Amino acid sequence: MPSTHAAAPHGVDALRELTFDAVLFDLDGTLVDSTPAVVRSWLTWAAEENLDPEFRERMHGMPAPEIVLALVGEERFSDSLQRVLDLEHRDTHDIVPLPGAQTLLSSIPAGKAAIATSCTASLADVRIKAAGLQAPRLVVSYDDVSAGKPAPEPFLKAAEGLGVDPARCLVVEDAPAGIAAARAAGCRVLAVTGTHAADDLRADAVVDSLEGLEFRSVDGALTLVTTQSLEPRPASA
Repeated sequence: MPSTHAAAPHGVDALRELTFDAVLFDLDGTLVDSTPAVVRSWLTWAAEENLDPEFRERMHGMPAPEIVLALVGEERFSDSLQRVLDLEHRDTHDIVPLPGAQTLLSSIPAGKAAIATSCTASLADVRIKAAGLQAPRLVVSYDDVSAGKPAPEPFLKAAEGLGVDPARCLVVEDAPAGIAAARAAGCRVLAVTGTHAADDLRADAVVDSLEGLEFRSVDGALTLVTTQSLEPRPASA
């Protein structure tokens, strides 16, 4: 689970000089903490399949169908995927909004934010409701695209749905696959640590938490601002 301590944004000064027409959010690990539920579901499935659970580290952020296909092949794909989805839909215990997520979302005017997730539409809905998150109206799920993250289509589709140029969008992500997708779509990226260390997140800026961050709207353009004094993050060794 990401730290609840709001360490200073790393490189956020560069983003504060920019304006955006829209903000596109990942869901799991970015807006909601579903990690315990996700881990329980996938570890149960991995044990049933006699799989090394370490696959989760290298495949985090990829859509579940692509993970399952890569691990079990086409012959067993449908049954295996259905089992994973059943497990994930049932386990909503301790899914909560991440610190600062709702405040950041609420600071964005209607029609200027979207979620682009690797979840199916039904699973995204389950997790948003379980967390009690007041989410943007537009949610682009795995069901809406032909290729999930790290392909750029989820963010391109979200930008299209909002009627904005992807180059004028800021993506908020927690996983390398999502960051790669955002980069390929031509978006700027703000990464939040927790599921991955800062050194693994090649984004325009990296934060330890969304706490202390908001967007201000001036003449229809969004600017990222800090709303509290934050101590500097120690430099990497």
